[in-house]
Amino acid sequence: MHTIEPFYNWQHLYIAAEDPESPFYGREYSEFEFTNTIYNYYIHPQWDDIGSETLYIKILFVDYDEKYAIIELIGEWNDAINNDIMLLKRDFIDSLNYQGINKYILIGENVLNYHQSDDSYYEEWFDDNGEEGWIILLNFREHVLKEFKSAGLDYYFISGGELDDFDWRKFSPGQVFGNVSKIIKKRLS
Repeated sequence: MHTIEPFYNWQHLYIAAEDPESPFYGREYSEFEFTNTIYNYYIHPQWDDIGSETLYIKILFVDYDEKYAIIELIGEWNDAINNDIMLLKRDFIDSLNYQGINKYILIGENVLNYHQSDDSYYEEWFDDNGEEGWIILLNFREHVLKEFKSAGLDYYFISGGELDDFDWRKFSPGQVFGNVSKIIKKRLS
């Protein structure tokens, strides 16, 4: 797992540690010291610790004018034991919502499992986004999407279809946002 790096090809456009509005502003990273683990497996030091033992994130891009954030995740999303959604929502999403962000693209290629609890933080996040906001699950594994669905959380997210196999790395952040927006508009028409 230590070789899985967060996507870095957009760093010339955005770095969360250099964004004064980011919850990760001022963070310093090492390329050589591996300290964070998921189940005793070291992960790359560029992933951001959110206070969970099993879930780490990287804010890849934020556009305050278009009101969206692209966030990559790695690990196990565990609400049952670690209440990961509470940590994510309270300490990071609330900060972005405060800055006007109401559209989220969550990239879940490296999310291995989901363990459910209740849906109160998901409902709050959904409500905080308002009528124009949304939360996209992009490239999540099929079994993880089934776990979200069996927990009744699919109401709060947009996923499936083209969003399950979206080759986002070949696009700029604006193109990812534009393409995802088109998919959403098609579904709503």
